[in-house]
Amino acid sequence: MKKQSVFTTSNIVLCLIAIALIILPFISDSRTMLILLTQIFIFGILAMSYDLLLGFTGIVSFGHAMFFGLGAYSSAILLNMYENTMLVFMISMVIGMMLSAILSFFVGLLTLRLKSHYYAMLTLAISGLLLVVAEKWRTMTKGNDGFTFRAPEIFRDRMMFYLFVLACLILLFIVCKRFVSSPLGRVLIAVRENEQRTASLGYKTLHYKVIASMIAGIIASVAGSLYAVSLRFVNTSVMSMDITLDALLMTIIGGVGTLVGPLIGAAVIEFAQHYLSGLARDYPIFERWIIIFGIIYILAVIFFPKGIAGTFAQKYGEWKMKRTVNQHPPPSKVQSIPVDERGEVK
Repeated sequence: MKKQSVFTTSNIVLCLIAIALIILPFISDSRTMLILLTQIFIFGILAMSYDLLLGFTGIVSFGHAMFFGLGAYSSAILLNMYENTMLVFMISMVIGMMLSAILSFFVGLLTLRLKSHYYAMLTLAISGLLLVVAEKWRTMTKGNDGFTFRAPEIFRDRMMFYLFVLACLILLFIVCKRFVSSPLGRVLIAVRENEQRTASLGYKTLHYKVIASMIAGIIASVAGSLYAVSLRFVNTSVMSMDITLDALLMTIIGGVGTLVGPLIGAAVIEFAQHYLSGLARDYPIFERWIIIFGIIYILAVIFFPKGIAGTFAQKYGEWKMKRTVNQHPPPSKVQSIPVDERGEVK
């Protein structure tokens, strides 16, 4: 089997984009742009974790926000109770990841035996249950009011936090890329395409889906921890249905099953929300910017049915195939000439 080269066109482009994002804060002093890009990175991590479920395993979950909320509350509570050091923050991230792994394991065992919308609705119910717990456990979470806390001193500099979040995004992207390219990831794709046939080949599909759910939950909790520290505030909204819907929209707009697509979708949605809400302050017509945002989403789905990344990948593949055919055309058919037994033309 031929080993795939690391120096592909897509990898080179991604490396150039990563280098440009690393250099950006050193050549631009726009604090607003820095904060906006940080939010894009955070929600890009969340959407990427959702893509592991929807795009590579075929699982639709309406309760993905519970893992995001676990990460957010883990970091917020520990930084509020103890010193706001980098060590405490890293420990809180690890605790959030462990809690998300345990919760996703049990949720997966209980729900992944169900099919399609039954699974989606049950995850929504479990997420709603955790949201009620967060609202009622006021001694720890302060309920809907939430609470503020101090972030680590190093993150007072927005550029340092930007670079830290970008490093997390790059690391998690590489991990996800290796995961979906591994034999385990190939089995998950087979489960997405035809679960019954995959099971008939001897694979225990439930185990593979639980593993995918655990990895997606762990990555979502990292996004939640980063989100809480970016705001220095947390309340029950981190477990709301809106978070899951945002992740779903980012994945669909960017391109399901691409990993790069959710990052593009996060950029499109965050930029659209930022600039449309900004225009509302100057132009009354944009006060109902959510309607315009909905129109943008509809147009994106119509013109990019496979998402932005998926559609461009398809067009690039068709162009590459056409170019190959033009460079190496198939041999033309030569009309045979009938001959007799002595080899003479009839």
